[in-house]
Amino acid sequence: MMLLEKFNWYTSDVDASHKSAEERYRYITEWAGCARGTNPQVFDELSEWILTGEKWSDTEIIENEKCFKTITEHFIKQNRLLRAELNELMSSGVVNTSVFDALDRFDDELVGNTHADYLKETVTKVFGDFTSLRDPKIRTEFAGGITGTAGVNSVEIFGYINFLKDCDAAVQWTLFMPGLTEYQQLQAGIKVDSFEYMRLSTVRFIGVEKDLSGDDAALKGLLNTLDSMSEHRCGFDYDTILLHHFGKGVDVEQCHAVWGRFFKENTPVPGGMEHIDFISQNNGSVGAPYISQFAFAKFTGAVDSMLSEEGFDANAMYDITRNIILGQNVCIPYPDKYWTAEVYLDGFGKDCTAYMFSIEK
Repeated sequence: MMLLEKFNWYTSDVDASHKSAEERYRYITEWAGCARGTNPQVFDELSEWILTGEKWSDTEIIENEKCFKTITEHFIKQNRLLRAELNELMSSGVVNTSVFDALDRFDDELVGNTHADYLKETVTKVFGDFTSLRDPKIRTEFAGGITGTAGVNSVEIFGYINFLKDCDAAVQWTLFMPGLTEYQQLQAGIKVDSFEYMRLSTVRFIGVEKDLSGDDAALKGLLNTLDSMSEHRCGFDYDTILLHHFGKGVDVEQCHAVWGRFFKENTPVPGGMEHIDFISQNNGSVGAPYISQFAFAKFTGAVDSMLSEEGFDANAMYDITRNIILGQNVCIPYPDKYWTAEVYLDGFGKDCTAYMFSIEK
């Protein structure tokens, strides 16, 4: 198996002794960015390889166990090397300390101490006896599905290898995302004025799934209705376009945009409108009720650039908010509880200058 050679492994900078702390850290973050372009596909290949386990002979399963262990051992050694070099740079203040939490989680997963409760039994069996991969259920849960280069493709089972893929990504995100978000803000001509994590407890979002940007009469009607419900305000009263995919992957469910506001739980829903409920903790279901935890970013600068899509995965505010979250190693509950929102701090008809992004802490 040649998968080992396909991963983009970190190696120390041979010229590190002649460089400043900033230059040494840049060397590490540049490796992380390159690895993000390579490793996702290799992890998918690793999942595909494990799914062929039913065909492995007794000799092959012995050799393949050695191959798998070699990969995990390489990651353990790489994490140890990164941790040592990052610790050396700590006093300079250049290191994003969130990387250490990401390394801790990755180290746990690599030795079979998975944080995914529903996979603990499967992972323990495979680490104790690699031949257990001949069991179709165990093999499927261990391998998981093919989540693609961006890691967002829908899969029936999110397995152990998928978690390794995410842990590898988390280490790299915490390294290069802070620099990327600074570049993206400069590129777009905007700035993150404030950023915080918030929770709204149990609330209900009420609105209409219709593009009202070119329908002044319909927008006025919506606002009149929402204004008439002032007794049900929850304290987060901004005009908002809620964006969600019913808890499904973006590759299988289109984005649904609902124009409205957040209200207290169980607020009566006016005729012709819809509602989406939110709770403060994950209840394990797919889709609504969503989790009312989110990152809230406010922006200043070139307003026309805030929702610009050119050069971004979605748009400038979406990308920058998401990338700050990833850089801080905070969980985005994709796809089951994933949602985002465009926020109009001064009301619909004015500029959209804030963004909400679902998280789970």
